Amino acid sequence: MKKFGLAFQIVLGLVLGIIVGAVFYGNTVAGTYLQSLGDIFIRLIKMIVVPIVFSSLVVGVAGVGDIKQVGKIGGKTLLYFELITTFAIILGLVIANLVHPGTGVNIHELSAVSIDKYVSTAETAAKHGFMDTIKNIVPTNIFESLAKGDLLAIIFFSIMFGLGVAAIGEKGKPVLTLFQGIADAMFWVTNQVMKVAPLGVFGLIGVTVSKFGLASLIPLAKLVITVYGAMIFFIFVVLALVGKVCGINILSIIKILKDELILAYTTASSEAVLPKLMEKMQNFGCPKSITSFVIPTGYSFNLDGSVLYQAIASLFIAQMYGIHLPILTQINLMLVLMVTSKGMAAVPGTSFVVLLATLGSVGIPVEGIAFIAGIDRIMDMGRTVVNVVGNSLAVVVISKWEGQYNAEKGNEYVKSIEKAA
Repeated sequence: MKKFGLAFQIVLGLVLGIIVGAVFYGNTVAGTYLQSLGDIFIRLIKMIVVPIVFSSLVVGVAGVGDIKQVGKIGGKTLLYFELITTFAIILGLVIANLVHPGTGVNIHELSAVSIDKYVSTAETAAKHGFMDTIKNIVPTNIFESLAKGDLLAIIFFSIMFGLGVAAIGEKGKPVLTLFQGIADAMFWVTNQVMKVAPLGVFGLIGVTVSKFGLASLIPLAKLVITVYGAMIFFIFVVLALVGKVCGINILSIIKILKDELILAYTTASSEAVLPKLMEKMQNFGCPKSITSFVIPTGYSFNLDGSVLYQAIASLFIAQMYGIHLPILTQINLMLVLMVTSKGMAAVPGTSFVVLLATLGSVGIPVEGIAFIAGIDRIMDMGRTVVNVVGNSLAVVVISKWEGQYNAEKGNEYVKSIEKAA
């Protein structure tokens, strides 16, 4: 397998997983083994994410050393995130109104999947206001936040700690060296973990197919096509235009992240690519101080693919029930999505939880989510790719905005990737 690249191995794992899942459709024993393979890989990824984010952010912030500069980068980042996610929601609503994916769908043809496990979390999320998100950024116990993998709280503490290391001057140099060593060691561990990615993909896609079967796609094909069409449009038109304004070709980013995008798609996990994403964007010419802040923050505040899907899915369910939503209700839906989608990346089944919290607030039957649960995995794969591309571009945008992007280094890196291909 060594002579084949990681991308080829992952695609092979995907194909074999689909075949095995189809063969063992309905077999719970086979599903358990496949689930275990996928879970082990996701656990390996989660094991390395927090140490990499913590150590990289401390080193990056300590390198800047100026609280005003860090605050300026943070302000620009959050402003950009809010603008781009709002546009993604509006685009999703416009496309759903034009295409009407839910009109004419026969509910009796669809298989309902239990959503009970998300309901209590959604009830909490529905009461989750903007100030709650801000408040939860500040940890009460950093060790508890590290254990839970609460990225927003970890980012806040890392920034404060990094500024503290910079403020004590010479005394802070041994601490900085320690965290640089931790970051370098964890990137080595990441490279080792990536070697088992094809097995993880095999298990994750296999268990999905064995559980729901390929037939579950047919009645909801129009929704899947609409969501994927919207996502393709968002990447190659919206993000491409943002990139062009900044003097960056979106295809260059896609080219250097080929392996990571395939991995993100097949695992439906943004976390699976976070470590390599940070490493590659630094190689692409973005400074460590910006990369280590923008990417982890984007995992909570810049989920372009997720909000795009949630906007389309909300209207799909309304159309499925024959409910007409006037423009004012859709504006309210947009505002609710803008709040509920922020700061919830650490919640299992985030998109479902956000949808449940959103639908009830605008009078759409939440039971409708049960009918799309079976194909959620297929759409989750697509929205994960959009999230990854969106966050990668965000790093370049903020780096350019700050005048710290190294174009020469970026061009050299793209050439080296092309040469190696």
